[in-house]
Amino acid sequence: MIVRNINSLCGTDREVNSDNWSSTRLLLKDDGMGFSFHQTIVHPGTETKIWYKNHLEAVYCVEGSGEIEEDDGTKHNISPGTIYALDKHDKHTLRAFSELKMICVFNPPLLGPETHDSQGVYPLLTEFENVSK
Repeated sequence: MIVRNINSLCGTDREVNSDNWSSTRLLLKDDGMGFSFHQTIVHPGTETKIWYKNHLEAVYCVEGSGEIEEDDGTKHNISPGTIYALDKHDKHTLRAFSELKMICVFNPPLLGPETHDSQGVYPLLTEFENVSK
């Protein structure tokens, strides 16, 4: 059984930060669950272009407001209780109107240090040494 409290992960390698967001990775590949599970805080007033070409992701909003814009221009409001699933590796833009608290699940699971590249893609890592490649 795995039991963790998110507060115990602050300041560890399971907390990953970028200019637009901060992600605490509660479950990762090495936990052996077949998916990774994160709490991501998206900073207010930010816009993040994302394309998970290597992963499927489901995102559930628990706090805040924003929108997701599909590559074709279709926009969807994001508020508490909204879930969106990137079941086709969808390119999209996430805008946070206020601080967004999101719960995210990735398949395949992340190893932990992943951040978006210039295309908004998380690399498909097989080991930590690949982060700098």
